Amino acid sequence: MGLLDSVLGQVLGGAAQQQQQPQGGGLGGLGDLGGLAGALGGLLADNGGQGGLGGMVSKFEQAGMGDVIGSWIGNGENRPVSGDQLQNALGGDTIAAIASKLGINAQMLLPMLATMLPALISQLTPQGKVPEQGLGNQDDLLGSLSGLLQGNKPT
Repeated sequence: MGLLDSVLGQVLGGAAQQQQQPQGGGLGGLGDLGGLAGALGGLLADNGGQGGLGGMVSKFEQAGMGDVIGSWIGNGENRPVSGDQLQNALGGDTIAAIASKLGINAQMLLPMLATMLPALISQLTPQGKVPEQGLGNQDDLLGSLSGLLQGNKPT
């Protein structure tokens, strides 16, 4: 998972440099990968506010970006997404809630999500499709995401 480690290191390292005084479990100093995993788990978990990965796919399709998220799930190359596209697909309230949970602003969060979501969804869908049973509830997914964010294989 060298590529994922490299991407996360660059993104999180940049966030740490931009944010001098992290608030309430922020990302400064790479100290709270669990908080980041929890926020991503809330987006992707079956019992999360977005309706799991299937719900996220629906939101992207409604925003005219079904091909983009489909590339992340499929076995080919991941298509890029911008922060603005993510905000359009997921909604400003969702982005603001995640940013607040992490103690950063939405403008810092969006490029991080734009870099990390494609890689994480790709890693969580190795068969090239959304699992029929979904990705699991938030607790199950949190363990998998924490492992991926730390460079370990999920158990």
